[in-house]
Amino acid sequence: MLKDRTSKLNKNSVTGFTSFWDTVFLLYTCARVWIPDAEDVWKSAELIKDYKNGDASLQLMLEDGTNIEHALDPKTKNLPYLRNPDILVGENDLTALSYLHEPAVLHNLKVRFVDSKLIYTYCGIVLVAINPYETLPIYGTDIINAYSGQNMGDMDPHIFAVAEEAYKQMARDERNQSIIVSGESGAGKTVSAKYAMRYFATVSGSASEANVEEKVLASNPIMEAIGNAKTTRNDNSSRFGKYIEIGFDTRYRIIGANMRTYLLEKSRVVFQADEERNYHIFYQLCASSHLPEFKPLKLSSANGFLYTRQGRSPVIDGVDDTKELCTTRNAFSLLGINESYQMGLFHVLAAILHLGNVEIKDKDSDSSIIPPNNGHLTTFCELVGVTYQDMSQWLCHRKLKTATETYIKPLPRLQATNARDALSKHIYAKLFNWIVEHVNKALITNVKQHSFIGVLDIYGFETFEINSFEQFCINYANEKLQQQFNMHVFKLEQEEYMKEQIPWTLIDFYDNQPCINLIEAKMGILDLLDEECKMPKGSDDSWAQKLYNTHLKTCSLFEKPRMSNRAFIIQHFADKVEYQCEGFLEKNKDTVNEEQINVLKASKFPLLVELFQDEEKATSPTGQVPGTGGRTRLSIKPDKSREKSSKEHKKTVGCQFRNSLQMLMDTLNATTPHYVRCIKPNDFKLAFSFDPKRAVQQLRACGVLETIRISAAGFPSRWTYQEFFSRYRVLMKQKDVLPDKKLTCKNVLEKLVQDQDKYQFGKTKIFFRAGQVAYLEKLRADKLRAACIRIQKTIRCWLARKKYLRKRSAAITIQRFTRGYQARCLAKFMRRTQAATVIQKYRRMYVEKKRYRQKQAAALAMQTILRAYMARQKYQALLREHKAVIIQRHVRGWLARCWYKRCLVSIVYLQCCIRRMRARRELKKLKIEARSVEHFKKLNKGMENKIMQLQRKIDEQTKENRSINERLVGLESSYTAESERIRGELNRLRGVEEEARNKTNQVTSLLEELERLKKELSATQQEKKTIEDWAQTYRDEMEKMVSELKDQNGTLKKEKDDLNRLIQEQSQQMTEKMARAIVQETQQLETDLNEERSRYQNLLTEHLRLEEKYDDLKEEMASSNVSKPGHRRTDSTHSSNESEYTYNSEYAELEEGSRAAEDVTRGIDTSLTLKLQKRLTELEQEKQSLRNELENKEEQFQRARARDDAEFKKARGAELEYESLKRQELESENKKLKHNLAEMRQSLLGNAGAGAGAPGSPAYKVLLEQLNASCEELEVRKEEVLILRSQLVSQKEAMHHKETMTEPSVYVEDVSKLKDADELKQACIGLKDTNRLLEHQLQTQRRSYDNEVEALRGELQNVKEENNRQQQLLAQNLQLPPEARIEASLQHEITRLTNENLDLMEQLEKQDRTIRKLKKQLKVYSKRIGEMGAGQTEGQTSPGQMVDEPIHPVNIPRREKDFQGMLEYKKEDELKLVKNLILELKPRGVAVNLIPGLPAYILFMCLRHADYVNDDQKVRTLLTSTINSIKKILKKRGDDFETVSFWLANTCRFLHCLKQYSGDEAFMKHNTARQNEHCLSNFDLAEYRQVISDLAIQIYQQLIKCMENILQPMIVSGMLEHETIQGVSGVKPTGLRKRTSSIADEGTYTLDSILRQLSAFHSTMCQHGTDPELIKQVVKQQFYIIGAVTLNNLLLRKDMCSWSKGMQIRYNVSQLEEWLRDKGLMTCGAKETLEPLIQAAQLLQVKKKTDEDAEAICSMCQALTTAQIVKVLNLYTPVNEFEERVSVSFIRTIQGPHPGARPGVGARRRAPGGRVFAHGTRPGSARNGDVGPPSSRLTTRRKVHEGPVQCGLGSSRGRGPRRPNPWNKTLWQ
Repeated sequence: MLKDRTSKLNKNSVTGFTSFWDTVFLLYTCARVWIPDAEDVWKSAELIKDYKNGDASLQLMLEDGTNIEHALDPKTKNLPYLRNPDILVGENDLTALSYLHEPAVLHNLKVRFVDSKLIYTYCGIVLVAINPYETLPIYGTDIINAYSGQNMGDMDPHIFAVAEEAYKQMARDERNQSIIVSGESGAGKTVSAKYAMRYFATVSGSASEANVEEKVLASNPIMEAIGNAKTTRNDNSSRFGKYIEIGFDTRYRIIGANMRTYLLEKSRVVFQADEERNYHIFYQLCASSHLPEFKPLKLSSANGFLYTRQGRSPVIDGVDDTKELCTTRNAFSLLGINESYQMGLFHVLAAILHLGNVEIKDKDSDSSIIPPNNGHLTTFCELVGVTYQDMSQWLCHRKLKTATETYIKPLPRLQATNARDALSKHIYAKLFNWIVEHVNKALITNVKQHSFIGVLDIYGFETFEINSFEQFCINYANEKLQQQFNMHVFKLEQEEYMKEQIPWTLIDFYDNQPCINLIEAKMGILDLLDEECKMPKGSDDSWAQKLYNTHLKTCSLFEKPRMSNRAFIIQHFADKVEYQCEGFLEKNKDTVNEEQINVLKASKFPLLVELFQDEEKATSPTGQVPGTGGRTRLSIKPDKSREKSSKEHKKTVGCQFRNSLQMLMDTLNATTPHYVRCIKPNDFKLAFSFDPKRAVQQLRACGVLETIRISAAGFPSRWTYQEFFSRYRVLMKQKDVLPDKKLTCKNVLEKLVQDQDKYQFGKTKIFFRAGQVAYLEKLRADKLRAACIRIQKTIRCWLARKKYLRKRSAAITIQRFTRGYQARCLAKFMRRTQAATVIQKYRRMYVEKKRYRQKQAAALAMQTILRAYMARQKYQALLREHKAVIIQRHVRGWLARCWYKRCLVSIVYLQCCIRRMRARRELKKLKIEARSVEHFKKLNKGMENKIMQLQRKIDEQTKENRSINERLVGLESSYTAESERIRGELNRLRGVEEEARNKTNQVTSLLEELERLKKELSATQQEKKTIEDWAQTYRDEMEKMVSELKDQNGTLKKEKDDLNRLIQEQSQQMTEKMARAIVQETQQLETDLNEERSRYQNLLTEHLRLEEKYDDLKEEMASSNVSKPGHRRTDSTHSSNESEYTYNSEYAELEEGSRAAEDVTRGIDTSLTLKLQKRLTELEQEKQSLRNELENKEEQFQRARARDDAEFKKARGAELEYESLKRQELESENKKLKHNLAEMRQSLLGNAGAGAGAPGSPAYKVLLEQLNASCEELEVRKEEVLILRSQLVSQKEAMHHKETMTEPSVYVEDVSKLKDADELKQACIGLKDTNRLLEHQLQTQRRSYDNEVEALRGELQNVKEENNRQQQLLAQNLQLPPEARIEASLQHEITRLTNENLDLMEQLEKQDRTIRKLKKQLKVYSKRIGEMGAGQTEGQTSPGQMVDEPIHPVNIPRREKDFQGMLEYKKEDELKLVKNLILELKPRGVAVNLIPGLPAYILFMCLRHADYVNDDQKVRTLLTSTINSIKKILKKRGDDFETVSFWLANTCRFLHCLKQYSGDEAFMKHNTARQNEHCLSNFDLAEYRQVISDLAIQIYQQLIKCMENILQPMIVSGMLEHETIQGVSGVKPTGLRKRTSSIADEGTYTLDSILRQLSAFHSTMCQHGTDPELIKQVVKQQFYIIGAVTLNNLLLRKDMCSWSKGMQIRYNVSQLEEWLRDKGLMTCGAKETLEPLIQAAQLLQVKKKTDEDAEAICSMCQALTTAQIVKVLNLYTPVNEFEERVSVSFIRTIQGPHPGARPGVGARRRAPGGRVFAHGTRPGSARNGDVGPPSSRLTTRRKVHEGPVQCGLGSSRGRGPRRPNPWNKTLWQ
């Protein structure tokens, strides 16, 4: 049958595939073709011999290397199908294949399913889904979010893509949609429909609070429980068809659903084949029979009931029926079916099981009986509430009615059993319809339905060994659906051709209308079946004969089997099917005993009565259309009359099914259909196992091949002009490229393809016939191959030449070394010959010399003996003479010593006598003195001193002994350690000794070596002698040279002496000039000092006048009672302006000295006093109100004034002491300077000689030392002199009037005393001032010069950057065609003008701010000038001023006020304040024109005032209105990034202020004393801080969401689709589902768009003053979103996984890193979030072949999981045929364990819809409804919070900031 089908397909589709001559042209050697095969259906082979026209066979080689000869059909001469190029294999869309035929489709599906583990594939408008028989992680919420909003062709094929397309077309076209899911049992229809509904429920959400989408999903487990069962092909097979309409409102949110069911398989209730089960609900009840609530049902295991044990397979592997029942009950509860109804349903289901166990026995041949007290029948009657007798009677009898009488007829056992089973089926059908009705009621809402999407889950084409009435109805429905599908496909093709305005002809496609007419037309099969059912004695045999007589000869699609008269064959669109006529009539009638129904209607069980009381509700639960309930028992909507109800009840199943099917077709024709074809890969439920035979049968049955045939009949391959140009640019020459792309493509195609019928030019696309793209790909591959060969040839030539040059160089080197070796050998031989001659010479000389020395030695020996004898004789004579002399000497010496001793004794005796006499005289004198007191005192005094010295000595000795003892202890310890060390050393030495003994044996060899060294030493000595001779010669030469140098040195010394004399003369002249200059400077300094004295006297006079005026004003103010202490609030803007500017330096110095005098009265200010005097008339009205308050405050004021006076006097005394010390120090310094000056004058004038001023002379040294000392001293004392001068003036203004009367005389005396002493000091001060002025001018000029240089450098850098950018743009534009080049240049010009416009706006705003600032300064200065003028005028008329005294203007500095930083507002103005600061504030105006954070500062100032006045109601209302207003503005403008960023910055600023000034010690660590004074004093706002912290977190989350919504549309286009590097990646052929073009159109986002958006985000946050750490966090989140979205789309798009795309991604990532570097954000961690994307891009580019490559990949991709790596490798798709696919073995190697692999590889990422919450706060803690003011009242300050200060968005509970965990979850993990 397979061969017949193949031949038929070939005949029908020969016009649609490649023509005969095209195939002949392409059948060259090595061409690959497909040939039929019995096992694999189609097998690949390669042509080993060119085919010539007329050959009867082809020489082929199979993939296993077997050579075969393939015979061609001599009649048709059909050539085998050609294979597609490898780069087209595995495409997402089958229509992208160049050759469209059955083997290509089958092979592409197999490659995707088996090798790439991809179960979805497009085939034009059809999604082909292959059941993997394995749970895949591709249906999660992350995947749904990834497909949401995407075009159908932009992502890999998926059921979610089809659902998204339907949802998008419904919203865009305002047209209802349908998703038609079909396939045979076990192909996965139900699961696909379920996932489609899950997608709608997730994406759209519900329009009400009833969670309709959850109810829609909850209907699935209910319908699976009551309508699904296990079959031999599927464990969860749907045994009914259903069409679910999901309703949407005007905003396209789910509002409800409605379900229609078709043809429930009721026969399964009473019969199951082997290895099959009944409906799941029965087994779930049996498995849960142990539960207490199910005890009354009296259930047991499934094997205990007839209806559940027939299939002998009661358990499904991996399914827990008890848990499934819990799921079903939960779904019932969710849909509103309460527990009582659920138990009622379970009662009816249990009753059906018990009814099946009722045993009916034969009573006789024509009657039957039920044994009395049957337990199961009793249980059945109890469960349904009927009587045992009635039910037992009518199970075995039936009532016959005639015109006059009624008969009761007994039934045989077989008929009674059939009647029992029919009743069971009827009850189950009623129950099924009741459940469907209530499910629809739960899914219907009151909201008006705007549109709907229908999901049709219906059975596919079925053919079994025995096909009955059910298979006939199923195949009839598939014939109708196939007809609708063919018409829709043809219509789409026709619309495409008309849209592109290309000529087209009618496409011949298979029309199955004759088959449909055979079934449903008048006198058709169904019509004859209904007619036979009306016959009294109608039977299946008679109906079969009628079919043979009617259609056998008239219809070619109807056949009769040869061996059977009770069957017929219908030629369906998919295959021939033989139907058995047995049972057709019975199933079509669907009869039930009416008396049994009446018994059930009389039941006491209310649910059962409800099932049978209204036929309309039971059969049409939706109440909308008739015949939409259970398909085997449908009827048209009845009237209320009994007669019509009876007639409608008799309507046949076939008629009902035909009507409901026609309604379904009408519904589908009114919608836009989307097709999903489910394929079952094998019959054994093996995971990812592909059976080609079964697959091709289903492809033919589901119409996929028909789609291919229709597409192939026209122009299946379609390219846009830009894509064609980008792909086949290599086939064009430079002269062929024209500015018009369309014209270029036309010219090139006319040259490449001669037959113009093979292509057509449309408006935007080029249409190709089948096979033409493969031909163009072959030309392109040949061109690239030729280019590669040329490159290889050149490179190989270069390598060969390089190798030749290396060899040549090596040969030359070898020759050089060989010749050198030969030369060295010759030289060695010559040296040896010469050496032999020399040895012979020296040997002969040695012999002669030895003979001579022997003779010489003999002569010398004789001479020696003779001379020795003569010497001994002479020695004896001399010895005797010498001894005689010694004897004489000793005798004479003894005589002389004797005489000397006698003389010495006499002299000593004489001396002793004289000395004794003198000693006695002295003793007598001392005895007299000893008796006196003075002597005694002197003696005692000496003794005391000696005792003290001795005591000190004792102490020293004690200390020394102590130190010696300590040293001794240390020495003992060190001795112990040393002894231990010595012992260890001794042990070591013993070891060394042992080792030395062992090495003694080496002495012999060392001695031999010593002998050899001695010989070498002798040779060395000879060489040394030679060197010494050479050295002597060299020494002589050097001595000669030294003598010459000495002569030259003498000449130079003479010249040096002359120069020294000249220098001494010049230095003497300079000294004289310096002395004259010093005299002149001294005179000038004296003049300046006199002028300074006069100015000082004037200042003293002016000071006295001002003091008098000051006293007068004080008295006047005291009398007017207007000077009260306290704080007076002024406008905040005025205070800020006054505190912003200062006076000139002179008055700033005066202000510091006068601070103590101004503190006399706390609230008195000089300028304020002048104002009060001027406004005295205006203040008279306030006088009366202030008088009472003045009396109360007067006493406090007097005490404060007395305390201030005491402090002032004390401070004044300290200042005077300090100043006197300073003056004394300066006097001593002046004396020192005068002394130094006198020494200089003496040295300069007193010793005026010829060389007195020369360098090195005493005068010169003294002058130099004194000058250096003076400079250093002047540098040190400069600032002190300036301070003293300023203090001399400030002291006059700071003193009281009485003190100022006596103080001038003191200062005048001091100055007069210092007049002579400070003369030189003043001169030095003047010089120093001049130097300081010059230095200041020099520094100013240097700073201005540096600033200009920096500005010029910045401009130069900007010009360079602009130049580089222009060059890059120019290079990119040159690569573009002229039209695109013009557009790019215009776009660039617009961008440049926009940037310049923004720069000019910024400059204008800066100038505006400067102008406003200068205006404020001008106002302040003018106001101060007016005040000073008024003060001068009043001072002129003061009584204390002298008339003749000169008037000097004096600027009185104004003291800055001590503002409290509070802003007072009225209670009724709070709404205006909030409205102006929050609701109506424009962020751009605040950020540009004012300071960032201004609203936060103003709100905090208002809050401080409320705290200051202790108004808890005011604080609470202000904070509450602030929080609510911020939430309101964010809710209103939450999608505006600028608004959200602005309020995030201000909320954080306000939160920081609340913490810093809260008064808590933890937040006050870094405050100043002034800041601590401004802390809140009355209220503890810790609870409000927590609320504001939560609000800040909510704003941060909203900022991230807003930012993500802006970036989301840009990321995929800019990071993946757009070609940043033009020409790197080529465009592959695509199918009907066109992907987004990578060429940048006008509305396409590029990488520059992303970078500009990031820059806009960053600049906005910086302008708003956002915390830098928070900016880093936001940037990190931005990069996380970019990386996550890009990687997720990369994992979902097969066309993006290529080598060239990896290069594009890495380049884009480098641009993002460059942006981070420019913004200074490289350390924020954003770069690390892109690491998985970088590694994925590297994975696309690395080598992927060997095990070493696998190890390298595992070590490189540390941030990716193994599943992600495998996913990328599976998706890797070559763009050119030079690239290779990743083999399955390599992928398995990656999946296996690796030594270098790390456990838990990869950081898990989140899908782009995820959120990261910063600073350690969970998202649940800051929900929109929860953020609000606390309900409790404000508390006073009684508690202090502990914990660190929180910076950022963290709460004040001590939680530190927590970094986000990027890549929390990723796809395909």
